[in-house]
Parts: sequence; C-alpha cells; structure tokens
Amino acid sequence: MIPKVYNHDAFKHWIELPVRFNDLDALNHVNNAVFNSYFEEARLNFVQQIPEWMNDISEGKSFVLRQAKIDYIAPITYPEVLLIGSGIIRVERVRVSALQGIYSKSTHKLHAIAETTGVWIDLQTQRPAPLPEVKGLETFLLSLDH
Repeated sequence: MIPKVYNHDAFKHWIELPVRFNDLDALNHVNNAVFNSYFEEARLNFVQQIPEWMNDISEGKSFVLRQAKIDYIAPITYPEVLLIGSGIIRVERVRVSALQGIYSKSTHKLHAIAETTGVWIDLQTQRPAPLPEVKGLETFLLSLDH
C-alpha cells in the first residue's frame, strides 16, 4: 500500500519538515508524541491546498480529529529533514479519512504511517456539518495500489 522507500507519486501532497533538537526523547530519537505533530502539520498544510475547504473554514467550519492510527516503523534521529506525504482515502458526508507517510529526506526510508479521520464541524454549533463539494476532488484521492 505505502512504499517502504520514498516515491513522490505515492501521495498527492508533500511537505518538508526539519527535526528539531527539542523533538528528541531521552534515547535521542524523536518522541512518539511528536510524530503526531508532524502528521498534523502536514494535514493542515494539505487542507490549505483545497479552496472549497478554506472558504468553509473562513465561514466558521473546521476539522476535528476523530481517530488517528499511527504505525511507528523506524526511529527518527537528529539532525534530519522529513518528507511527509498526505492524501485522501475516503470522503463521506461529514468525514474525511487520510493516509500519510513520513520519510527521511536523506535516506528515503519510511519511518511512520498514519491513517486519520476528521469530522467537519460547525464551530458555532459544535455539531457535524456537511463537507463542501470540492471541484476536482479526485486529484486529492489516493490510489492505494502503489
């Protein structure tokens, strides 16, 4: 499903993030809790690429993370620059499920995979809201046969 070595075509969106010294734990590896922060940063950047979602955000809507599953494959050390890929695997009426991978820029090795589900909510009512229709949504959907 996700290649063990970086492949640009595996995901629809990529960002680079440097590992910061304060991301490390006592074993000099990136702390597991920080992996979630990396994935979150990449998801936020990805959402900003979809104008219809950004318009809805400006009108008081937002994603709330409902579920996150992270597979920790290999430790990340300092210094390192990470390549984080993101793509959509499923869109439902009020939910979006995404798949993401963290790779080392220097070795191209896969370090972690995340599958997340977010619920689109109205911030005023704090209730789920229908996702806006996205023109060209298929360009953000992953083909899981890589």
